[in-house]
Amino acid sequence: MEHPSDLPAGVSPAAVAPGPGSSNGQGDGIGDTSAGGSRAFAFVAPPSSSNQNQSKKKKKRNKRDENTIWTRPAPRKPKKKTSQAGGAAGASGSGAGSGAHHFTFTPPPNVCFEPGSVLVPAAARLAAERADDAPDQPVLLSRLYRSEKIEVSDDRLAAGSTKGYRMVRATRGVAAGAWYFEVRVVHLGTTGHTRLGWATDRADLQLPVGCDAYGFGYRDVDGAKVHKAWRDKYGDQGYGEGDVVGFYISLPDGEQFEPEQPTLIEYKGKPFFVQASKEKLKTPPTAVPGSEIRYFKNGVSQGSAFKDIPGGRYYPAASMYTLPDQPNCVVKFNFGPDFEFFPQDFEGLPIPQPMSQVPYQTYQVKNEGPGENDIAEIKKLAIA
Repeated sequence: MEHPSDLPAGVSPAAVAPGPGSSNGQGDGIGDTSAGGSRAFAFVAPPSSSNQNQSKKKKKRNKRDENTIWTRPAPRKPKKKTSQAGGAAGASGSGAGSGAHHFTFTPPPNVCFEPGSVLVPAAARLAAERADDAPDQPVLLSRLYRSEKIEVSDDRLAAGSTKGYRMVRATRGVAAGAWYFEVRVVHLGTTGHTRLGWATDRADLQLPVGCDAYGFGYRDVDGAKVHKAWRDKYGDQGYGEGDVVGFYISLPDGEQFEPEQPTLIEYKGKPFFVQASKEKLKTPPTAVPGSEIRYFKNGVSQGSAFKDIPGGRYYPAASMYTLPDQPNCVVKFNFGPDFEFFPQDFEGLPIPQPMSQVPYQTYQVKNEGPGENDIAEIKKLAIA
């Protein structure tokens, strides 16, 4: 059981007792806890320099204009200090606190966005992602999208962690097709445990894989599968140090069910993300018909783990746990194409491609000016 100070935020000490799915009382350091929602990558707009009279006018404006995009709230700062636009928060950081105010934005001509959308500066995020992944790089573990408590090796294929469960994911994910990768359990020690699997970009990096609605995990202790913090019996036995675990996902026509990603626009020479409203983000993704996740232990299928999973972009992900006085719990990823235990039989499911073949993903930018036929031009953003 974890020490209370090592638990993820929002998890009470009482929640770490063995939960359903652990018949022999064994545990992997965390009980079934509900996730409070994904901590999305948040960026804060710079404070306005408007005077007090303008502030009073804003307070009287109770209704939002349908043609206005509202930015995330930003904390007030002393007038003597100048703020910097586009300050990036951590990959699991939260938005601005209370006592904040909004800024309005007039959409570019012929570019329409839904009421309630949120405008956030994109320069910092683009710069951070450019440093994390590039067209000439292979698929690696992300230094950006990981908990600060997780250590990534120099080759960015191994990850280790002590104390409470936290997550790291790969630089690239998939929304359609069939894909496969492997993870070798390098070190567990006497108290180490892992939860490995797939997670979308909405999964909370400060929680283990499968602790919220955006991840599907495979547990080492008893081979249980984990989703929404609920453990269900899955494999006949767990996996341990030295084992190679295979991860399969199939998303037939999954791109049709992937939630809408933030739109990137170039406005007055600067990039901005236009994110969907909070109400729209709360809408659960539609399930992908025929989709499936399977886990393999040393090349042997453990059976179907999850079917008809929600649409989304799924990333290889890992979370580790051990007591603070023990060496790191370490796992090593293999994104292919040369696998140790590539399965010989997928029981009629589509043969997967190795995650090493996932292409580099770019953003599309909507220009502020109209293009041909009075339609906003679309262009690729060069981030090489």
